[in-house]
Amino acid sequence: MYTMLPFNHMSRTFNDLFDEMERSMFPAQPSGRLPAFRTDIRDAGDKFILEAELPGFDKGDIKLDVKDGILTISAQHTENKDEKDDKGSYIRRERRYGSFTRSFDITGVDDEHITASYNNGVLELNLPKAVPVVPESRRIAID
Repeated sequence: MYTMLPFNHMSRTFNDLFDEMERSMFPAQPSGRLPAFRTDIRDAGDKFILEAELPGFDKGDIKLDVKDGILTISAQHTENKDEKDDKGSYIRRERRYGSFTRSFDITGVDDEHITASYNNGVLELNLPKAVPVVPESRRIAID
């Protein structure tokens, strides 16, 4: 038995299948770029702990910068693998490039005492909370 749907509708549905697959694999961001690395931030009382997943990066590929109350985490990786036969012709040549950047507002954090470690693809930052400055009161003597 034949379907009652017009051919162009079926064609559009077939293309929609691929569009949906692409959207599920590469979710859209406001900037139109692929999503940045995943982070978790938790409050540990006297500090915040930020964990960023950066698998495949070496510690030297990661940069942490603080400027004007903004913490920026950037990671860049370049890898080339060439395999040649005896004649110098390529058998296989693969290249992989990756670059990610994310910024965080760290207002209320003592940025002089931030510490970081990188283990098994996870960057962990300890962000100690700034101690609130209480205005000091003093008595002035009258002469």
